[in-house]
Amino acid sequence: MVHLTRGELEIMDVVWDRRRATVQEVCDALSRPLAYTTVMTVLKTLEIKRQAVHKVKVGRAFVYEPCISREEACQTLLGQLKQFLSRRSVKCLVLNLIQDDEISRTDLAEIKNAIAKLEGRK
Repeated sequence: MVHLTRGELEIMDVVWDRRRATVQEVCDALSRPLAYTTVMTVLKTLEIKRQAVHKVKVGRAFVYEPCISREEACQTLLGQLKQFLSRRSVKCLVLNLIQDDEISRTDLAEIKNAIAKLEGRK
């Protein structure tokens, strides 16, 4: 289980989208300006401490590639949220997640299948 901070997730989002990225490419793709050295430090933390990326030397630059999937990070994050909120209301959490967003028919079908599986366990 990898626990990523909000800033780490923001940088990982770029790496996941590109599948591999240099520090400069991450800087250029971020929606808010961050210093090159800040992005480099976060990527180093993601590599060494979190083991979420690995780097490969290509020419003079290092290219970072993800070691974990977006889905794995999402599961960990939602697991933490669920653990925190489960003492209160799982129903509230689920309804808030799906209430305000446009949900595709495919996603809705997957949600219905998951509910059916849960109902089948009882």
